[in-house]
Amino acid sequence: MNTIVDWVIELMKDIGGPGIALAIFLENIFPPIPSEVILPLAGFTAAQGHYTRAEAVLWATLGSVTGALLLYGIGAALGMDRLRVIAHKMPLVDVADVDKADAWFTKHGPKAVFFGRFIPGIRSLISIPAGIDRMRVTSFLAYTTAGSLLWNTLFVWIGFQLGDRYHLVEEYMDPISKVVYVLIILAVLGTVAWMVRRSMRRRHDPDDFIDAESLD
Repeated sequence: MNTIVDWVIELMKDIGGPGIALAIFLENIFPPIPSEVILPLAGFTAAQGHYTRAEAVLWATLGSVTGALLLYGIGAALGMDRLRVIAHKMPLVDVADVDKADAWFTKHGPKAVFFGRFIPGIRSLISIPAGIDRMRVTSFLAYTTAGSLLWNTLFVWIGFQLGDRYHLVEEYMDPISKVVYVLIILAVLGTVAWMVRRSMRRRHDPDDFIDAESLD
């Protein structure tokens, strides 16, 4: 971790704002360290006079949006049709599950994209279902930029104020991030358990299960 942090600091010092954008872009695609560490580092190097706070925020937001667009493109390339085919071949997943998730995202997608930018683990991944759902690119960009701008401004400002004590941000955010990750894991395990139970019910009482579904 220290090696990566040193690399990020040198990257920001050597090439300035574009280094922030590159680090945040990589964090979106393959997160070696979270943005809660990168952004305070950007604020710290801004405090040293390598660039202004506004430049740090703008470059960080550019990196966030660029990374989100790439993941959106991956989701769009996958598409609902391919996802339905994959769901049909998976043992515990129904195509109806995909359709329900798609209907939910169609209704709540803008809020999910905006607030997802504030949640560790969800921040990057939320762009993929947005692409699968073919959410309008203009709306996706607007909500992604708004959420990223708020998040980046907060942590760059904190890093700027803390100076060489920027590492305190990681110490306070790490427990919060771990709690969020645990909740995500529990949600995934709960969903898998529900799917297994549904599959077992279907095996034992297929007729009753079909009748129950028809009532929905």
